[in-house]
Amino acid sequence: MKPLITEVTARIRARSADSRRSYLARVEAMVGRTPGVRRMGCANVAHAFAAMPPDARLQVVEERAPHLGVVTAYNDMLSAHQPYECYPQLLRDEARRRGATLQVAGGVPAMCDGVTQGLPGMELSLFSRDTIAMATAIALAHDVYDGALLLGVCDKIVPGLLIGALHFGHLPCVFVPAGPMSTGLSNGDKAKVREQYAQGLVPRERMLQAEQAAYHGPGTCTFYGTANSNQMLLEAMGLHVPGAAFIHPHEPLREALSREAVGALLARSRGPAHLPIGRLVDERCIVNAMVALLATGGSTNHLIHWVAVARAAGIVIDWNDFADLSGQVPLLARVYPNGSADVNALQAAGGPGYVLRELLDAGCLHPDVATVAPEGLVAYTRVPVLDTTGVKWNPAALASGDDDVLRPATQPFSPTGGLRLLQGNLGRAVIKVSAVPSDRHVIEAPAIVFDSQEALQQAFQAGELERDFVAVVRFQGPRANGMPELHKLTPPLAVLQGKGHRVALVTDGRMSGASGKVPAAIHVSPEALGGGPLARVRTGDLIRLDATAGVIQACVEPDEWSAREPASIDPTRAADNGVGLGRELFAGMRRGVSSAEEGAISWV
Repeated sequence: MKPLITEVTARIRARSADSRRSYLARVEAMVGRTPGVRRMGCANVAHAFAAMPPDARLQVVEERAPHLGVVTAYNDMLSAHQPYECYPQLLRDEARRRGATLQVAGGVPAMCDGVTQGLPGMELSLFSRDTIAMATAIALAHDVYDGALLLGVCDKIVPGLLIGALHFGHLPCVFVPAGPMSTGLSNGDKAKVREQYAQGLVPRERMLQAEQAAYHGPGTCTFYGTANSNQMLLEAMGLHVPGAAFIHPHEPLREALSREAVGALLARSRGPAHLPIGRLVDERCIVNAMVALLATGGSTNHLIHWVAVARAAGIVIDWNDFADLSGQVPLLARVYPNGSADVNALQAAGGPGYVLRELLDAGCLHPDVATVAPEGLVAYTRVPVLDTTGVKWNPAALASGDDDVLRPATQPFSPTGGLRLLQGNLGRAVIKVSAVPSDRHVIEAPAIVFDSQEALQQAFQAGELERDFVAVVRFQGPRANGMPELHKLTPPLAVLQGKGHRVALVTDGRMSGASGKVPAAIHVSPEALGGGPLARVRTGDLIRLDATAGVIQACVEPDEWSAREPASIDPTRAADNGVGLGRELFAGMRRGVSSAEEGAISWV
């Protein structure tokens, strides 16, 4: 392995020693208990299985057959989750075939960020992750299961399910994905129409037509945003059946792999192969996930989510770890927003199997990790195929199916992973440079300060932004308003950049996993609310964003900077802050949430 990757892993292990030891002690104490049916009172047992058919009840109660729980994020608002409607019946049937029983333990909420972008509901999005974790805990708290199948795909849902499952670290767990939708309108054409609409060059009808051509059927949105990044990370962590990530929902192979998930969980639920998720997810597993994210140009949202996931397993990671790994990990994939291809093209070019094989051969991944598959991580370098006898796994192709989409580690798109840590008198931030033109890696321009994304959009529509500038959009952090994604800012800023203006974004908010070509210093910590450095910026201040040197700086004399009184949220805006559409229910989360770099966690 590359020495620096082992060094990063070692320092994570040392930093996490006490918390990981405490976590594993809790896991081991739970692993050693008597199974639930024999441990519980008769009334408890009767309630747990009252709705089961008599023969299934006999299996689990008298014959002590393995009993599996399903936690599902099904709803048909999310195209990615709509296929899950029939999964409980399918999984229950497969469990029965294998001599086990299965119940749906519970459902968790799952919201679509595509629906709520730029709307008040987006202020619940980040906190939905921890709500999902809590709902997972409620589902599994019935405490009658030998293992859990976790059904979720999209942005906050996978991290939430994983955090919740890690709080039941004594249970073996397998994630069951549902696959991406078929390719529709290209991402490039979609972005072009969005930019035209932002300029008033096409009517709403044309915009709606384009969006519906892009998002048109069951499955995950096909760009390489947070949802599809989730799937790549789960493959790298060994929490899927190998190769399950990007198979279309309606392919016969998809059902076969979902059935295989039941078998994989049963194999890990009892006996010598027993593997609780709390043991599986260790420091090496977390580093493998980070490497896979960097190598594929994945979503910046995971610099928040995987910090929280790691913490749930007693492991402490930070942005320095991501930055150091990024310097060692080659960029192997070009998928929108880092390129023009979609995730179906990534799968056709070799998919996760190719990526993980290349990373293993390059010494970028820990090979000696436990996974759902008994063979370990090498199993994830193989590609599933379906024949008359069932699912088989073949080695990933030696050559990429499309060098414009996927490349070997010996000839990467970039020798580094494309994420940078930025530091300066504005705090700490991250930038994803893999999608940003190289001549835009350094921007120095006067600040224009906005306290909301709506204010920037209004200034754009009024023609007030036809110049070089750095948009400072503040009071968008977790404590201020739940840290919404600011994806609606991408089209106007892209339009201005396309006109030749040198523009950039600096914010304590998030950007969508689909954002890319405009340089954006995001997740600025500490956030503006409570006196973070962005609260000191004034319109006209010269801002330097230097992704090459890792600098984010307000070019203001130190004495003047320190003497400035931090700005506060506009009272007219504050009157609406956190009120309406259920936002007031999350006030406690806003008050207690940690910083973005600490994972925006509400439960620590």
